[in-house]
Amino acid sequence: MSGIISLTKSLAPLEGYNLTALPDVRILRADRPLSKTPVLYDPGIVIVCQGSKRGYFGRQTYVYDELHYLAVSVPVPFEMETRASADHPLLAIYMHLNFQLAAELILQIEQQGAYPAAAAPQSMMSSPMDATVNTAVLRLLEVLNHPSEAAILGPGRVRELYFRVLTGAQGNAMRAALTLAGQFGKIGKVLQHIHASYAGALTLTQLAQDAGMSVPTFHSHFKAITQMPPMQYVKSVRLHQARMLMVRQQITAAAASYAVGYESPSQFNREFKRLFGLSPAEEIKRMKQHFAVPPEQPATIFVSSH
Repeated sequence: MSGIISLTKSLAPLEGYNLTALPDVRILRADRPLSKTPVLYDPGIVIVCQGSKRGYFGRQTYVYDELHYLAVSVPVPFEMETRASADHPLLAIYMHLNFQLAAELILQIEQQGAYPAAAAPQSMMSSPMDATVNTAVLRLLEVLNHPSEAAILGPGRVRELYFRVLTGAQGNAMRAALTLAGQFGKIGKVLQHIHASYAGALTLTQLAQDAGMSVPTFHSHFKAITQMPPMQYVKSVRLHQARMLMVRQQITAAAASYAVGYESPSQFNREFKRLFGLSPAEEIKRMKQHFAVPPEQPATIFVSSH
C-alpha cells in the first residue's frame, strides 16, 4: 500500500482536485477534515488511497477508505464526511464513469459466462479492496506518473480497473445497474433527463410518463433508487448546480436561482438553507474555505459536486 500512497501523493501536490493525463481521472488531496455536508456524485468510482470518507445515503452508511472503494451507478445526492489532516491527508482517485467502456466490458463479461449472473442493481456500493483491484490501481498510478506513458498505456490500465470492479465483490450488482434494464433502467433514463433539463418546467406527471409508469409506481421505484421523492430530487439537483455556479462563476444567489429554474429568489434562498443549513452567501464562503471545488467537467451529462 505504501507504493500506492507515494504514487498518489506525487500526483496530488495541491490540496483539492489535481488533473491527470487522463481526462476522466482526477486525484483529490484534502489536508483537513470535512464535517457532514450534502454532495451530489455522478456515476463513477472513488478509490481512497489514504484517509477515509463516509457517505450517508438513506439509512445506509458507506465507508470508502484504504480497504474499500465506492462505486456509483446513477447520480445520487447524499451526505459525506472526510477524515483527514495535514499530517495524514486524504488521497483519493476520482474516476468519472465511461459508459461506453463499461458497456463493452459488460458485454464481454456476460459472453464469457464465468462470472456470477447479474444481481439486483444498486445505486451505490462500497466494496472491499481485494488484491486484484489493488494491483490494477497500482498499475494505473504508475503510468499516470509518466504523462507520455499515460497517453499510450493509460486507457488499457483504466480498462483493467473497470474489469476488476465489474467482476469484483459487487460487480454483478454494478453490471445490472449499468445495463439499465427493467425498472432500474427506466428510472436511470429519467435521471439523465432531469440532469439535462433541470432548469426546465419538470413535473411529476411528465417524468412518470417518460418512464412509462403510473405516478404511484414511478414515485415508488424512483424513491427506492434515489432515497428521495422525484420532485425533491429535481430540487436537489437545482440547488447543487446553483451552489457550484456561485462558487465557480462568482454570480449572485439571485442570478444562480434563475439559472437553475427558480422564479422566486426568496423561495430559492429558503430551500437552499433548508438543504445546506446555511444561506447561499454563508455556504459559498464555507465551501471556499473548506471544500475542494473540482474543475468543471464540460463533457459530463450530469450535475456533480465532486
